[in-house]
Amino acid sequence: MTPEKESNGLDNYAFTLEGRFCDLPDGGEELDSSMDEDSNKLAYCVTDVPPWYLCIILGIQHCFTAFGGIIAIPLILSQGLCLQHDGLTQSHLISTIFFVSGICTLLQVTLGIRLPILQGGTFTLLAPSMAMLSMPEWTCPAWTQNASLVNTSSADYVEVWQSRMRALQGSIMVGSLFQVLVGFSGLIGLFMRFIGPLTIAPTISLIGLSLFDSAGSSAGNHWGISAMTTALIILFSQYLRNVSVPFPTYSKDKKLHTSRVYVFQILPVLLGITMSWLICYLLTIYNVLPTDPDQYGYLARTDLKGDVMSRSPWFTFPYPGQWGMPTVSLAGVVGILAGVISSMIESVGDYHACARLSGAPPPPKHAINRGIGIEGIGCLLAGAWGTGNGTTSYSENVGALGITKVGSRMVIVASGVLLVVMGVFGKVGAVFTTIPSPVIGGMFMVMFGVISAAGVSNLQYADMNSSRNIFIFGFSMFSGLVIPNWILSNPKAITTGVVELDQVLQVLLTTSMFVGGFYGFILDNTIPGSKHERGILAWNKAHEDDSSNTLESGEVYNLPFGLSSYLSSSSWCRYIPFCPPGMPSSLNGCGADANSLEPKQPLGQPEPAQIIVGVGL
Repeated sequence: MTPEKESNGLDNYAFTLEGRFCDLPDGGEELDSSMDEDSNKLAYCVTDVPPWYLCIILGIQHCFTAFGGIIAIPLILSQGLCLQHDGLTQSHLISTIFFVSGICTLLQVTLGIRLPILQGGTFTLLAPSMAMLSMPEWTCPAWTQNASLVNTSSADYVEVWQSRMRALQGSIMVGSLFQVLVGFSGLIGLFMRFIGPLTIAPTISLIGLSLFDSAGSSAGNHWGISAMTTALIILFSQYLRNVSVPFPTYSKDKKLHTSRVYVFQILPVLLGITMSWLICYLLTIYNVLPTDPDQYGYLARTDLKGDVMSRSPWFTFPYPGQWGMPTVSLAGVVGILAGVISSMIESVGDYHACARLSGAPPPPKHAINRGIGIEGIGCLLAGAWGTGNGTTSYSENVGALGITKVGSRMVIVASGVLLVVMGVFGKVGAVFTTIPSPVIGGMFMVMFGVISAAGVSNLQYADMNSSRNIFIFGFSMFSGLVIPNWILSNPKAITTGVVELDQVLQVLLTTSMFVGGFYGFILDNTIPGSKHERGILAWNKAHEDDSSNTLESGEVYNLPFGLSSYLSSSSWCRYIPFCPPGMPSSLNGCGADANSLEPKQPLGQPEPAQIIVGVGL
């Protein structure tokens, strides 16, 4: 067991852990001369199994990291579903998305890509969903916008929001079948051949930019509270991220002692929301915030949905079809397909990043195919259960691997179980519905800004000194903002004479990410330009599949429970895109790097360097 390494009294990793560190040098002198390198070593690689208590602690942390994105989606959808004033139903939606996210995480880690990557709701499906709900036939009745007129238990009101949810469910379920087909058939490789940075950048960026209205509406209910929330998140995530906080810990060697934890780097969003939430609570109980519903700032009070906690059940068991039989509309399906394609492209990048940060070889084609296919199944389950959304791999949790230095997939298994448990406890979802809307708006300001910037970051692969690329990106982004805004302002402008076609065009042309991505795809593939100029070569190099039929690759990516050995005995399985090739039994230990997949060395001997630094959140 390797003792804990310290420098100037501070641990070099987010958590002080017991266990073997991948590739740590033995000599203390060598350690002192390579502090920066040691800070990038893993405490546990993807196939290692940490102690059970560590799995639970880090599993909770991964759940906290994903909370912001998971909770934001049902809260945004509630506006399109006419649920702004129905906190109890919002809590049911939050419980459902927790439950489904846990199920999909367990499926992905055991049968999918098999990397430590969490599954949760996706913003790529949120944009087409909101576009669909903004169609004239789904516009919320005026009386649902007035809290005094809403009777949440009346049959009329229940039918208003459930009819919209059922239409959303059916569209997501049908659209997810396309992702299942692309994944398990191996067509994702064909898609990636024509999609480069100039398509991905406007598509992802416009997801965040198109949601500015939701952020502004929530934040505008009290700009002071929302600004405070934003400032706290920025303070924790940017200015204090390298500040460690002492926490009491226990180990066999040192017994009870204190260790340094980079808590601000790990949980900036959760800490920012919690502190703002607490301040709003204090301002509420001392009546600093106005008690008159007509006064500005009233919506920052924490007692507006006080009855939700008492009315929500202790236990709730989400089940498929809980909102009724899903319905399908052509316009909704086509819009969801645009989001599904974006989600697949984003997930492929997450797989490679997760492999680098968890000490695993780059994912082979069969694992990527299986991962995309399982994500499609996850979207199908999310649609059936009625989350109003799908599932995708969470980039935030991929970044958390680089912070905690624990890449074990057993930690993500623990996260999946915890999400399922939280989905069953109805009070958990009810708690989150009491967060004041200005606090949510402050979180949106940061979150949507990061999503937009993450899309722009894909341009690092392309030559942005090229006037060709500047034109494509600029035109795609501007069109993705102008066209949807005009269509929303003139909803009756599209009249082809065919109602179904009008609905399809309405959804597509009001989905910013589709408009921008479509122009980026067409222009990038038709305007002459070299692969180097377009960024295709750099993109492929960063995401290339350079893993081979090795012991380490098989240990990480082969199917569990002996399924790979069983399938490899049949010659026809080699033609199935998602089946792993036949491999010899693997050795114990960490995965090697992409360039030197060497056999494991015994403990106590130096191992080859194998961790590639970093992912930007």
